[in-house]
Amino acid sequence: MNPTTLSALAAFPSQLEAHYAAIPTAFRHWAPPSWEGVPSEAFTAIEQLCHVRDIEVEGYHVRFRRTLAESHPTLASIDSEPLAIARNYGAADAAKVLADFRLARVQTMEIVSNLSDAQLARTAVFEGYGPLTMRSLIHYLCSHDQQHLAGLQWLAGKIDASTVER
Repeated sequence: MNPTTLSALAAFPSQLEAHYAAIPTAFRHWAPPSWEGVPSEAFTAIEQLCHVRDIEVEGYHVRFRRTLAESHPTLASIDSEPLAIARNYGAADAAKVLADFRLARVQTMEIVSNLSDAQLARTAVFEGYGPLTMRSLIHYLCSHDQQHLAGLQWLAGKIDASTVER
């Protein structure tokens, strides 16, 4: 697997924590009047953390295992908004969510770090993405990580803009 992608995956928990810490405490549950242009799901800062944790475990861990164990499985997409409501993401403890995510990412790295070329070439179909390989799926996870860093930066921009007098 591409070492740049693996390095980015390994570094993401610290980046996520730093981007979240950069959001002023008073704004961690704040939502802008419009989500137009958000590069990630329309989630507050704390909800972004919860989403990343849950997609890691219930999305990518399941997808990786199925792709490695089954013959050309169809991998489900997860509807994030109902999950956020059902789990009351807004009431989550950020420190616990980040700790749980760090552990989940360690498990992810154990799954993806030492795959053979044959394992990386295994195929599946991912709802919303189409046919892919295990290697593709790893890249999509890395892309998902970057979307959520961008989402937190977008929120930081909206927060700053909200303080400008009109």
